Amino acid sequence: MGDGRWSTDVYTAAANYRASRGASAFAYSDSGARRAHAALDPKGVVVRESRDTDEHPLSTPIAVLFDVTGSMGGVPRVLQTKLPQLLGLLTRKGYATDPQILFGAVGDATCDRVPLQVGQFESDNRMDDDLARIVLEGGGGGQRTESYELAMYFMARHTELDSVVRRGRRGYLFLIGDEMPYATVKPKEVERFIGDELPEAIAVEAVIAELQRSYDVYCIIPTAAGWGGDQEILGHWKRLLGQHVIALDDLDAVCETIALTVGLGEGRIDLDEGLADLTDVGSAAGDSVGRALAPVRPRGAVVRAAITPGAGPDGNERL
Repeated sequence: MGDGRWSTDVYTAAANYRASRGASAFAYSDSGARRAHAALDPKGVVVRESRDTDEHPLSTPIAVLFDVTGSMGGVPRVLQTKLPQLLGLLTRKGYATDPQILFGAVGDATCDRVPLQVGQFESDNRMDDDLARIVLEGGGGGQRTESYELAMYFMARHTELDSVVRRGRRGYLFLIGDEMPYATVKPKEVERFIGDELPEAIAVEAVIAELQRSYDVYCIIPTAAGWGGDQEILGHWKRLLGQHVIALDDLDAVCETIALTVGLGEGRIDLDEGLADLTDVGSAAGDSVGRALAPVRPRGAVVRAAITPGAGPDGNERL
């Protein structure tokens, strides 16, 4: 996937049309839906793919998966209203070449009806359509854990990225939530919600290691949401992801945080330049983003094992 180009005019026209009819941007969820939309249902999906195209020959895959339980249910609404700003920073400011964005949602496979929803990598306004189809279930089990490990399993084994295959460059994956993953990927949950048969459970550490072959993986923890200020949760994610854990004190700054993290990872900006760009586009999120990203050390998107045309002698494509 990945054809077409994003249009802010199309986005604005759709928003104005909904407003004129009193319709929600999340009409599928707000209608009372209790199952994943067909376009986002991971059951039986062979692969979600980020492909190079004539329009976008150097695709940069960016996956954004957010917890929709409890207090986190507002995250997709923030993302939807700030999509033009996110795309503007990525493209007009040159943070990423040919970005293709996938949206998905995470719940709790032990008790939620819809614990996993995964869209497609898109370059155009279809990414807004995928957001609109997400079920904001608002459930969760209240035990400080959600099924992030199930989402990471799907992304590790059911996505294909031309950036990795052709150029040895990892994509970006952002998990947004305020709780911990379960310790293992459970075969029964994988079979029920994805359709794969696993001979045994997989430790979350092993799934993350597999996922990191294709993605730089970040966890954004909104500190004002639910369990966001819990030091055990923060510490747990740091043990899993090291310096790729982002503590964000303003939920409304999530789009800007994603954009600047990608820009830093691509080597297009330093943090000061990114914060100046936020001021330039009229965003008031600079202080929050600056505090969140100051301790983060993006390690770039190079896959060191890949040998590709144009690569250096160590197999790495140069930025």
